[in-house]
Amino acid sequence: MSLVLPDLASARDGVRWSVCVRAVDEAGAPVLASYTPEVVLRTASVGKVFLLVEVAARAEAGTLDLDEPIAWADAEHVADSGLWYLLRQRTLPLGDLAWLVGAFSDNLATNVLLRRAGTAAVRARATALGCVDSALLDRVRDDRGPGDPPTLSRGRADELSAVLAGLARGEVVSPAVSAQVLRWLAAGADLSMVGSAFGLDPLAHADPDRGITLVNKTGTISVVRADVGVVTGPARAVAYAALAEWPDGADHRDAVLGSMRELGTTLRGHVGG
Repeated sequence: MSLVLPDLASARDGVRWSVCVRAVDEAGAPVLASYTPEVVLRTASVGKVFLLVEVAARAEAGTLDLDEPIAWADAEHVADSGLWYLLRQRTLPLGDLAWLVGAFSDNLATNVLLRRAGTAAVRARATALGCVDSALLDRVRDDRGPGDPPTLSRGRADELSAVLAGLARGEVVSPAVSAQVLRWLAAGADLSMVGSAFGLDPLAHADPDRGITLVNKTGTISVVRADVGVVTGPARAVAYAALAEWPDGADHRDAVLGSMRELGTTLRGHVGG
């Protein structure tokens, strides 16, 4: 069964899109619908999914202990997107940092986990998952200099939707690793994009609500909105990636968010919500 994507009207106004929807419950997770899925865009925090996969894989292998306490260093401190920078406690277990990343895309927790896991290892993990262009490139920085990677992460919808489908099918590293990453992501509180169409409680939607379960990871900077996830309903399940980027100085946020909500509405109908 194929899907018809909503009209991405903002694409006519300079917004670049990369969209792909896959059938999770069919062999090979075939593509149901797409729009320039091979286009590589900045994805803001979406690349943190690869970090969570690496952490879960290392924990399963016994080379990383989720109970290990770790403190942030002064050079890693960043504000916004998260909670840890607001807390008094400077030391937390690695497993708690993974929850902070999954739930609130915590930038400070990301930097500490990335120091512990290693940027090179996280990029290698993305490659091992079949990604050619999608990757977490760097830690979060308040300012990017000429010697730094130009953005936190980049991606394309065909690759990212395949990774999310693999997680849903228990095929990313192992069933246990896939399940752990999905649990961390299920705590995600940002339902402002594709997730806005489902009417779920943004702070508590790990369990089915009206027959719908949503697990997703979003990314936001001033010129990017990105949302990747898995939607499961009474009829079927799909994995999706919806990435949008527009030129510096423009503001297409409302049009992009509107198109993402329309995509969510389409997915809701498809899965039986």
